[in-house]
Amino acid sequence: IAYLKTAAAIESDVIKNDLLFESAKYGITYTDDLKDFYEVYMAGSTDEDNNKVITESYNKLLTVAKGETSPKFVNYENYKGGTTSLDDLKGKFVYVDVWATWCGPCKAEIPFLKEVEKQYHGKNIEFVSLSVDKAADHGKWKTMIAEKELGGIQVFADKSWESDFVQDYLIKGIPRFILIDPQGNIVSSNAPRPSSPKLIEMFNENNI
Repeated sequence: IAYLKTAAAIESDVIKNDLLFESAKYGITYTDDLKDFYEVYMAGSTDEDNNKVITESYNKLLTVAKGETSPKFVNYENYKGGTTSLDDLKGKFVYVDVWATWCGPCKAEIPFLKEVEKQYHGKNIEFVSLSVDKAADHGKWKTMIAEKELGGIQVFADKSWESDFVQDYLIKGIPRFILIDPQGNIVSSNAPRPSSPKLIEMFNENNI
């Protein structure tokens, strides 16, 4: 938001609009202050085409705000066999890690995720790692799970980035973490990473 305010003060409309849009098209999917972010952007931008794109993103993100019913994934391949749907996990909190085998920052979170899974083993929470690897990299996905001894529930998205779950959450970058409550409602569509102390704080706030 501070960056948007700074960019909005630039006199040249061309430069201002370009900087605002380049920051907002991804930044809006990560901000913790969606309404303020959108209002600051709209107050500064004068490009109607750009504004239409950001408004569409804003309206979509409102549907995955805290307390809203979570979008679902249905019958995703489970590494251990069969398929898994989000509805199969109702009754427990679900911490979703959206990742891919080629994603460096995703792999950097693996040791921290393992520790959190170990710490919360037997608690009222399931840990789901949802791969957005391409179908061509299905073998790499299986190999990495085995080699890294990944735990939790490992599922493979049906259409990579085009999967409904990914599109409905407007995920444009990974890793992305999501916390869903036992009733299937969103606690956070942009939850802290396993490496952040804020994750345990969020778990504590929700009595997990």
